Order: sequence, then structure tokens, then C-alpha cells
Amino acid sequence: MTVRDVGGSAELDRPSEPQHRPAWRTVLRRPELGAICAFVLTYIFFAVFTADAGFVSINGTAGWLNLAAELGIIAIPVGLLMIAGEFDLSIGSTVGAASMVVAIGTNSFGLPIWPMIFLALMAGVAVGVVNGVAVVKTNLPSFIVTLATNFIVIGATMGVSRLIANVTSSSIVATDSAKFVFAARWGQANISIFWWLLATAIGFWVLSRSVFGNWIYATGGNLQAARGAGVPVERVKIILFMATGLAAAFVGVLQGVQWNSGNSTYGMGYVFQAPIVVVIGGILLTGGYGTVTGIFFGTALFGVISTGIFYTGWNTDWIQLFLGTLLGAAVLANSYIRRLALTSS
Repeated sequence: MTVRDVGGSAELDRPSEPQHRPAWRTVLRRPELGAICAFVLTYIFFAVFTADAGFVSINGTAGWLNLAAELGIIAIPVGLLMIAGEFDLSIGSTVGAASMVVAIGTNSFGLPIWPMIFLALMAGVAVGVVNGVAVVKTNLPSFIVTLATNFIVIGATMGVSRLIANVTSSSIVATDSAKFVFAARWGQANISIFWWLLATAIGFWVLSRSVFGNWIYATGGNLQAARGAGVPVERVKIILFMATGLAAAFVGVLQGVQWNSGNSTYGMGYVFQAPIVVVIGGILLTGGYGTVTGIFFGTALFGVISTGIFYTGWNTDWIQLFLGTLLGAAVLANSYIRRLALTSS
């Protein structure tokens, strides 16, 4: 008996039998369906109500893509981790810590930027290792473990920054090569859009085309069955935690070089924004179900809402209302449609 990916979820291979699943049921089994529909409808809504404001212009499109890109780079590995049945709430503090590593190294100590970027990325990986090992060795909920890590990392970042440079934010001395890789712009479009698309492509390949992707589904779908089938569930979780830490640190470097400064509080909004767009993208909170395509459209939807409200002239406080409503609807719809798709004849 082996584990396989079926329609973005984990199932165990069983003896073959005739399959005559209706087309509508096959469509309903796709986790990304709700996110795609919500994205299309929301985009049309803002396109109509901001027809003269420039939302659908090249600059307007670049605006919401820029906003979605940095969140999307983090959301992809966070989504894979949630499919495996775990959470990572330490991503926010890791973003800020990575930016401060580069800032203090280049500004306070005059060190070359590329070694500091490497050190910042490895610091993110180290946070992921600590989270992963703590979760698999203690069996404590990852929500609690990573929430604690989030406070530990931001506290350590602010404390060490004040001890070394007496600041919690500092400028970054970047070279032209670093600016090209992390802060290049084409018109209003940032290079972060490219990195988001690359992260999406890698995530799609890992989840849909690799054995490791099957292990992710199996780990989140049925932990004990996966372990019994020979899936190295502990290793899978630790690697995924390392991926979220690396992605968060990468975004920290991206923001630091783009804004020419590091700040201990960078990325704190991602602590809940990333899980929100992942759930909107069709990933179940219980794990074992979801696709990278859904995560991509969930993140794109966040960008459209955040930018679209700005173009309407409404108070941006309404963004939270939109996101909260979508999150609640997504949780209910994902659970209901999942049950319907699996039980309907």
C-alpha cells in the first residue's frame, strides 16, 4: 500500500476498481477552485468600480503584484507546511532578523554585503531547524512552538541590535549586484515578482511532481498511516520548517536591500497574513489537502484587495474586513466542498 496525490489531497492506493466520477465532482475536488473564482470576481469588481482610477493599468497591475509577491514568497512554503499539518508563526520575526543581520554587518562593521546575505539566510534556516526539531521531539503543537519562537527571535534581534549599535533599525550598504538581485525594477514592477513566480514554480514541482510532495500530503493526511508506509514524517516536517525560515529570511533581505535599511519589526504582518492567504487558497487547517496553484491565487487575491481598495478611495481599514470575511468563507467552503466531493455519488 502506497501513498499518492489525488486531486491535491492524500489517499492510499487501493485495488483498482471502475471509476466513473462525474465531471462536476472532479472540478469540486480541486482545492484551488474557490480561490480562483474569488480572484476573478474580486478583480472584476475593482476593475469596474475603479475604471477611471487606473487599477487595470500597467502601473496598477504592478502595484498589486508587488504587494502580493513578497507575501507569496513566504506563503508557498508556509502552505506546504500546513498541508503537512503544521504551522509556522515565527516567519514575521525572521524577516526582521534577517534584514538586521545584513544592516548591522554592512553598516556597523563595514563587512561585504554578500557574506552577510548568506549569514542572514542561514539564520533563517537555523530558526526553521529549531522549530522543526522542537515540534517533532516534543510533540507540542507547532502553533505554540513557533509563536514562542516568534517572540524569542524578535526580542533577541532588538536586544542584540541595541547592544551592538544602540538601534533597532539601521541602513544597509548595498552593492550594485545586490541591488540588481533584490531590488531591480522594471517600470513600477519589482524583481520580487520574478522571485514569487520562481517560488511558485518550485513549490508546484515539489508538491505535484516529486516523491517528497507525496510525503507532504501523506504526513498531513494521516500521520500514523504515513509513518507505517515508510514516510520519514519527522524529516519532512523539519525540512519544511527550514524552507519557511529560508523564505522569510529571503524576504527580509529583499525588503532590506529594496528599502536600504533593516528593521527588527519588518514582516510582522506576515505572521497571520501568510496563513490567511494559504487557507483562502484552499488548504485545510487539518492538513493533507491543497495545491500550490490555490496558494498562488489566494496571495494574488490579497494583492488585488489591498490595492483595489486604495484605488476606490475607500478607507484602507476595510481591507481587514474583506480578508476576515474571505477567511471565514474559505474555511467553511473548503470543508463543505471537500466533504461533498468525497461523499457524493
